Amino acid sequence: MEALDQITTTLALTMGLAWASGINLYATLLTLGIMANTGNIELPPNLEVVANPLVIGAAGFMYVVEFFADKMPGVDTGWDTIHTFIRIPAGAMLAAGAVGELNPAVEIAAAILGGSLAAGSHATKAGSRVLINTSPEPFSNWTASIGEDIAVFAGVWAAIQHPVFFLVALFAFILFAIWLLPKIWQGVKKVFHFIIGLFSKKTDTPPRIEPPPEKQ
Repeated sequence: MEALDQITTTLALTMGLAWASGINLYATLLTLGIMANTGNIELPPNLEVVANPLVIGAAGFMYVVEFFADKMPGVDTGWDTIHTFIRIPAGAMLAAGAVGELNPAVEIAAAILGGSLAAGSHATKAGSRVLINTSPEPFSNWTASIGEDIAVFAGVWAAIQHPVFFLVALFAFILFAIWLLPKIWQGVKKVFHFIIGLFSKKTDTPPRIEPPPEKQ
């Protein structure tokens, strides 16, 4: 029974950090570092560095930057685009570090699964933001951003304190994302086709109007 609890705890931490990193990496690191320093979690050796005050300070600073960038329509999409190359590798690294000093094959498997999960949560967030930004008012964007921050903080906490509950919720999220992502992709394509159409109309050369022939 103790071995099963250990597996469940490790799996929840591994997948929880990967999932959260795909949404907001800096909030994930900040939460993990604070919980480690307050004695709420004993980090695996490979993750002990996130409890360093320097790492916590950097994560906190970048979280503040992202907090404001993520609330501005258009800017949030650019921010998400850049962080495609940051969140997914970081999710894979955190997942690999969360399994502890086990067989290297286990760490590689965790990195593969963690990177894939981070990619899924990142795509769900970034794609839904593109669609939300089509709304003329900013309140839906603010609501989505604040909701994502709360989900990350609560998700990391739940993965550590209530691993079974978190894994059930994560399974539900995966099923929801599988259903939602194709619809998001179709909506994103329509948005970009619309934008491309606007620019193509502006750059079209108007037809030349020939003057009428002079009367003899």
